[in-house]
Amino acid sequence: WVERLRESAFASFERLGFPTPRHEEWKYTNVAPIAKAKFDTAFDNPKDTAILDASQLQTFTYEEALGSQLVFVNGVYRQELSSVEALPGGVAALDIADALKEEKYQDVIREQLARSADFNENAFTALNTAFLESGAFLFIPEGLQVESPVHLLFLSDGRDAPTVSFPRVLIVAERGSAATVIESYTSTSEDAYFTNAVVEINLGEGARLNHYKVQRESTEAFHVATTQASLGRNSSYNSTAITLGGRLSRHDINVTLDQEGAECWVDGLYIVGTGQHADTHSLIDHRQPHCTSHQLYKGILDGKSRAVFNGKVFVREGAQQTDAKQTNRNLLLSNEARVDTKPQLEIFADDVKCAHGATVGQLEEEELFYLTSRGLNPDIARNLLTYGFAEEVIEKIKVASIKAQLDGAVLNRLHSGLEAESL
Repeated sequence: WVERLRESAFASFERLGFPTPRHEEWKYTNVAPIAKAKFDTAFDNPKDTAILDASQLQTFTYEEALGSQLVFVNGVYRQELSSVEALPGGVAALDIADALKEEKYQDVIREQLARSADFNENAFTALNTAFLESGAFLFIPEGLQVESPVHLLFLSDGRDAPTVSFPRVLIVAERGSAATVIESYTSTSEDAYFTNAVVEINLGEGARLNHYKVQRESTEAFHVATTQASLGRNSSYNSTAITLGGRLSRHDINVTLDQEGAECWVDGLYIVGTGQHADTHSLIDHRQPHCTSHQLYKGILDGKSRAVFNGKVFVREGAQQTDAKQTNRNLLLSNEARVDTKPQLEIFADDVKCAHGATVGQLEEEELFYLTSRGLNPDIARNLLTYGFAEEVIEKIKVASIKAQLDGAVLNRLHSGLEAESL
């Protein structure tokens, strides 16, 4: 059935083709550089994935997840670099290809894989599914609370030819379970490559998931990702997505509140400089009554950079007692930076509380004057205010080592005169 799935997805991609700016959802993001480029896959040359060893991995790992991490290099699972001994019995964290060989997981994978991430409408999801080989499968059984965060590390290793990888993640959290997942993308070099990722999440009744995505691809990389989360009754999904890298990046995050009492926090931060383009599209779909959604996305743009935020909150007929709030705030540090922001509400129920808004601005001269009048260097004052703007999102992350590294990365990215550690 997996082969049939691949064939169907490839047929969809051939029908859809790469999107162009003529498509409304891609109006401000041109993927022609991806469509025109030639990429190799690591599956064509498996030996190339063996370049990295454990000693080189330390830079990219998190202390809290050393015993609960799955590592993929150029899209290929590396068991010798992975470790799951810190996970409690009953939790499955393994390569999808291996999980499909185990009878106890076959039914749940068959039921959930490609169910919510629709490859009939999204060309990049179709392309990912057509090349489905390796990926992360995380299964948390009913009532189990997983203390250690699970780190899914997708690493691109420099090679002679540009590579493409197709990370796939399937997370199934059963009734009353809880977990934290870190999904990170990074590189050992500044080479050009293409990451096309799809993440599917299914939360059962009362399940809770903290989900942190950290995108730190190379400055020459292309990163296109889709996250699709389906929420059961009284479940809770807390997502924070950080975008720092990539020449061109696009993240579609779609959350469906399928049952009453579900709630989600969908937050993010994008920081881009000259030559970078970051696009975030989100859809929060309220399908049932008594659900809550909160969204805060912030952007910091410097140099000749561009960002796009398009967020829609959709409240269906009958989804009464919905409480939804969406905010997008952008800080421009350069006259050449540009952001296109479009928060949207589409409401078909009358007993709801919904609000949305967007701002685009620069640092307040009064605040800069206040800090410099008290002896701070103007550059440091500027960076302190910018860091404070970003911190509202970063502080939502509850894994200490991620937060500390992001603090350092943001300060370094701002060329601060303050002492900061690089990631």
